Amino acid sequence: MKLIIDKIEYVAKPDQSLYDIVKELGLIKGKLSTDPIAAKMAGRVFTLNYVPLREKDVATERKSVRKAVAAANGVVSLLTINDAAGRDTYMRTAQFIIFLAIERLWPHAQAKMCCTIGSGVYVKVHNVEDFDVLKLKAEIKKIVEEDIVLHRSTISTAEAIAYYKSQGQDDKSRLLEYRSKETFNIYREGDFADYYYGEMAPRTSYLRTWDVMPSRDGFIFMLPDVNNPDQVARYTETPNFFNVYTEGIAWGELMECETVADLNELVESGRIRELIRVNEALHEKRFSEVANMICERGAKAVMLAGPSSSGKTTSANRLATQLRVHGKKPILMSLDDYYLDRDLIVPDENGKVDLEHINTIDTELFSKHLNALFAGEEVELPSFNFKLGKREWNGHKLRLDEKTVIIVEGLHGLNPTLLPKDMSPNLIFRLYVSPLLALNLDDHNRIPSSYLRLLRRTVRDYETRGASVQRTLDMWESVRKGEERWIFPFQENADVIFNSATLYELAIIKKHIYPLLKEIEPWDECYSQVRAMVKVLNYVREADVDDEIPPTSLVREFIGGNSFYRK
Repeated sequence: MKLIIDKIEYVAKPDQSLYDIVKELGLIKGKLSTDPIAAKMAGRVFTLNYVPLREKDVATERKSVRKAVAAANGVVSLLTINDAAGRDTYMRTAQFIIFLAIERLWPHAQAKMCCTIGSGVYVKVHNVEDFDVLKLKAEIKKIVEEDIVLHRSTISTAEAIAYYKSQGQDDKSRLLEYRSKETFNIYREGDFADYYYGEMAPRTSYLRTWDVMPSRDGFIFMLPDVNNPDQVARYTETPNFFNVYTEGIAWGELMECETVADLNELVESGRIRELIRVNEALHEKRFSEVANMICERGAKAVMLAGPSSSGKTTSANRLATQLRVHGKKPILMSLDDYYLDRDLIVPDENGKVDLEHINTIDTELFSKHLNALFAGEEVELPSFNFKLGKREWNGHKLRLDEKTVIIVEGLHGLNPTLLPKDMSPNLIFRLYVSPLLALNLDDHNRIPSSYLRLLRRTVRDYETRGASVQRTLDMWESVRKGEERWIFPFQENADVIFNSATLYELAIIKKHIYPLLKEIEPWDECYSQVRAMVKVLNYVREADVDDEIPPTSLVREFIGGNSFYRK
């Protein structure tokens, strides 16, 4: 059977894996940055252990071609760690090796994959008295050198539930009780069996760039540098971020909602209504506390930033409400209005215009206006016309008085380039908003905050902007790159990091997004992304309790019914 692998024609032999093929083609050179780690066919991602032509198919009279190969017309695209799907594959492979190492060293340990810390992942370890990071590092290195083939096998869901119950892993057995399919995929090595909801590298030897660092109650597993995958990313301390996330974990424990199985039980019992009320009360309390801090400082401007779909607009409005309680006169401003005219933006070396670059903002004008406002002068504010791609002046003038506080919302809100030099630090309050979701599928499988943000954005873009799922997903990697460059490096500069996640919203948002995702066809370019989204949602019980969500909720910004958007 003829394949076209990255434009190279190759006649596959029976029972020959993609890994065998790319190795024969000389495409594996032992370098993480260039070696294929997975493959894509007709919109789906496959492990390199996938066999395009099986001997049993050749032996049949029909000589049937495997579905994926037929759908792709034999065209195979190789993925590296430079691709988003390749990075996910690398992360899942790391997870398998991490938990296998812990199982070998400390069989009774309870380890939980928690959150991303910069370019690393924080893993919390319980029930171990002699935990040693150096010992763990040595065991991971040993597993990598063993070059274990990572083969996936299929068992019945009932068998998987029984296995995890026997291992005392109730987090997994309870999750699988909500699985609708009768079968379940696992990866085995000796007595250890686990699964990470997506493809993995073909062998453990692929884990070439990594490190392990000690951390509170566990360790941080460092991943490759995004810009140079052959080097381990540099570790940067993020104490504010870490504290806010661990606070979210503690609150999840208090509300008995740490995993998707916990959330499902709250849905089925009807207690999700209480979860919604408490979560919304917590947000209101936090906004009140932030308003108190702003007033105590005597700040005249709040610089509010955060990644895409964090709920920045609703946060700005809710903060404004709390400031009014303090007798202030809040005024909302958007950094978007300080965009340069599109025809003035200089393309990069590839001829593309990066609209998320700080240079697309007229930082000099913004700084000048801020200085003038703080000096008591009147300023005419611009308004950006996105249809025309030009800045307009509509006579919108502003002068601050002793009660005025401006809330400036925008992608670059925490970038120090925006602020005038020698400005008194008391005049500015920096607020970073991001949904730091402290909810796991199970202990070994976290739900990244970026996943929640993508669900939010997909629903919002479809409902309010008429954008298709395909368009939103097509833009997502570019959005993420912009965040890595222009938002995350400044998050620790914030006076307050506000966690805009709600533990209940996956159960709410499912009914809004699931029908949209199910319409995506297997041959669509974004199908692999959709499959990854659906894999998580398949375990989530849908909750029809929108009536419990207040109109000022951050969740309303994405599912509709937000009172701040009403005319």
